[in-house]
Amino acid sequence: MAKLVYNNKGAVFFKALKIDVENYFVGNRIRKTGDWRLYLKSLTLMLIATCLYVFLLTSHYPNILGIVLSAALGFILSGIGFNIMHDANHGSYSSKQWVNDLMGLTLNALGSNAFIWKQKHNIIHHTYTNVDGIDDDIAKSPLIRQSSTQIWKPLHRLQHLYLWVIYALSSILWIFVTDFVKYGTKKIYTTQLKQINIKEHLIFWLSKMLYVIFYMVVPIMLVGFQKWLIGFLCMHITMGLSLAVVFQLAHVIEETEFLYFGHEDVVMENEWAVHQIKTTANFAPQNLFITWFVGGLNYQIEHHLFPRISHIHYPELSKIVRAKCEEYGIQYNCMPTVGSAIASHYRHMKSLGIKPISNAGRAA
Repeated sequence: MAKLVYNNKGAVFFKALKIDVENYFVGNRIRKTGDWRLYLKSLTLMLIATCLYVFLLTSHYPNILGIVLSAALGFILSGIGFNIMHDANHGSYSSKQWVNDLMGLTLNALGSNAFIWKQKHNIIHHTYTNVDGIDDDIAKSPLIRQSSTQIWKPLHRLQHLYLWVIYALSSILWIFVTDFVKYGTKKIYTTQLKQINIKEHLIFWLSKMLYVIFYMVVPIMLVGFQKWLIGFLCMHITMGLSLAVVFQLAHVIEETEFLYFGHEDVVMENEWAVHQIKTTANFAPQNLFITWFVGGLNYQIEHHLFPRISHIHYPELSKIVRAKCEEYGIQYNCMPTVGSAIASHYRHMKSLGIKPISNAGRAA
């Protein structure tokens, strides 16, 4: 089986960067995991989500308000994913592993599965970021072409227009399709899924069943099928768009690099950390609300370099990382606003919709 390895023999950049980051935490006498800021935010988001859920199912209100509040619920649920689930499943939410494991199950409460996600995201995506052929986040698709190394289809000419619909449906597809495909095939794109033990099998099926009960059966019983369906779709449209756009802006823009891995062994030119920086971008670093709501994922470079450090530290770490990149002559990708990042993503996807001169080197 072909292997891809990084040129880490002379990994002087990351070694120097880690020293500076360690000095920051030691010098300021702070821990790398979450603190009261993260826990207060977690409580706030979970309380808002619970209140919205209960209100939507037990109160009388105009239909337009129900649509707005259902969309707001989806927005808050995506915030739970960004802030609680993401840190916890990376082991950075708390210094206590049992707390990380418990809070990581908020992903199951959102309808997906923490066991599968940790392998898809923590191991595969964080190791092989933007590597076409391994990274499931840019897996080849007949609908979306995210890298120039992927096969072009005539439909891709319009992808910059219809991809927003796909993003809006992404959380529904994630919960009801892709999770089951990965679970059933025991594969995440081209990588074998780690063996699932009895405990994880039970968690998978129990959490899926509870999701159906709390997000489908109970609401239908209390408000009726039509109102539930409209509310359910509005919730998922905002949640899907929020999740998809944030993750796309971090990696799938004009400024980031993409690589291809096929059937032959590859030794990367750069060390792992440099590859992470070249394939990743920050956005809207000065926007305090964005930083708060997306769980610091607008500081994606810092997250990819130090995934086991809580996102609450990323704004300060970014100063250290940016300075070290300048010292070593490494481009630090940072889009100043959300709008500029979305525009870059749009242009990137539109350019990939243009038929290339050749598809040579890739198998359909």
